[in-house]
Amino acid sequence: MEKEITYIPKLAITMGDPSGIGPEIAAKTFADKGILSICNPILIGNAEIMDKAIDLTRVKLKVNKISEVSDARFVPGIINVFDIAGIDLDKIKFGEVSAVAGDLAFKAVKTAIDLALQKKVDGTVTGPIHKEAINKAGYHFSGHTEIYAHYTETPKYAMLLVDDNFRVIHVTTHVSLRKACDLIKKDRILDVIQLLDGGLKRLGITSPRIGVAGLNPHSSDGGLFGDEESTEIYPAIELAKKIGIKVDGPVPADTLFALANGGKFDGCVAMYHDQGHIPFKLLGFNWDQEKKTMKSVRGVNITLGLPIIRTSVDHGTAFEIAGKGLASPDALIHAIEYAVKLTQ
Repeated sequence: MEKEITYIPKLAITMGDPSGIGPEIAAKTFADKGILSICNPILIGNAEIMDKAIDLTRVKLKVNKISEVSDARFVPGIINVFDIAGIDLDKIKFGEVSAVAGDLAFKAVKTAIDLALQKKVDGTVTGPIHKEAINKAGYHFSGHTEIYAHYTETPKYAMLLVDDNFRVIHVTTHVSLRKACDLIKKDRILDVIQLLDGGLKRLGITSPRIGVAGLNPHSSDGGLFGDEESTEIYPAIELAKKIGIKVDGPVPADTLFALANGGKFDGCVAMYHDQGHIPFKLLGFNWDQEKKTMKSVRGVNITLGLPIIRTSVDHGTAFEIAGKGLASPDALIHAIEYAVKLTQ
């Protein structure tokens, strides 16, 4: 942590999809002695599944099953599990998409949101869920961000990805590329620029420098490849400048992220999901070809605009390695660190 911890917050940390790597990275994270020095963590999930994850990862932890935050014991060697009961655990298998797993994962997220809204915890951190699984369970959301926005009644929100000094926010996320183009509108872009400016200031950057990506190749080259830059993106940037935000663009996306990685910008605005995620994951995800797995996975997802704190890992359920004990807890540890930073 860069900033001195002046307050030890309570954090609700969701287990993620039990068929994926969520439980094992949670076990490894809670066994990290540094976590208790910065927060009082409570795992939202299932006690029996976490017992199995502890055995799998061979960490020295004992489960303290609770149904109230007040029953938690924040001492080394204990993982407080706010238990989601009534789940048919026999139907949950590693690497398999199922409605049962999706139901448990969703209920954990909803519980974390409720605890934060009731101010029983200071913030929330989410493990990886599987979108198909939660939809099979009857919860029709495209991801964590949309679940949080719905249950907190938040109209203006955005996904910010953070890895050290590389930060990317998105104008659109979980929609088709064709629909994303239709959603590139001046008002939405301005909202996202303002959310990024405020979010960067909360992270300790007093005068953020923001770069905004174009939508089209070469930011349309003066209208040769589209007109979104001139009709929607540039006007939003000019409005942002008028209210005092330091912002440049539209910068061609194939240049913007290289400039940001070199230090020119404190944060970038991407127009759609993959435009922002590809450079981010290229920097933060490291594949081990010999072992056929990721040797390290960095990156934190912060939802800006919510009335509560929410950070998350920026990787998926990794069904292909679930249950093997190979998954790295790095991203979850970093997500907790950022949640703590946002509470200070």
